[in-house]
Amino acid sequence: MKTTASTSHLTRRALLRALAVVGVAGASGTLLRPGDVRAQGNLGALQPEEKVDATMKRLFGSRPIKDGSSVIKLDMPLIAENGAVVPVTVEVQSPMTPANHVKHIYIISDKNRRPMNAKFTLTPAMGAALVGANLRLGESTDVRAVAELNDGTLLMAKREVKVTVGGCGG
Repeated sequence: MKTTASTSHLTRRALLRALAVVGVAGASGTLLRPGDVRAQGNLGALQPEEKVDATMKRLFGSRPIKDGSSVIKLDMPLIAENGAVVPVTVEVQSPMTPANHVKHIYIISDKNRRPMNAKFTLTPAMGAALVGANLRLGESTDVRAVAELNDGTLLMAKREVKVTVGGCGG
């Protein structure tokens, strides 16, 4: 009994040639073009060390920052055994509708050499204003969560964290 198998005309040489073309296209950037890359704030103007007041002025200018401790839940340990890995979550009570939502959440640690730890950009499609990260803290410090609403309002909550082993070095 003779069976006929479907044979492909793809040879090993043709396959290698196709993979080479895809590799060259990928390396040259013609296959996938990344989106525009933008820096956050004036990071190019940062000095080796920046005080928290300078960071706040650079990020928010002279806009007033209201007490947001009633709507911002800043969850992190009171005592961090290792400053290299300090977990933090920030949740902002917001309807997250196109008309009323949290636009950005900033996490700032006062005594770090570069106080801004993270900036998160949120959209109403997320459904909830909830972010988390691991911070690197060099010493005991206040950690601030600043929420920027879509109307430009700034809300802030802060909490002290005691660090027993520093994580920033230096």
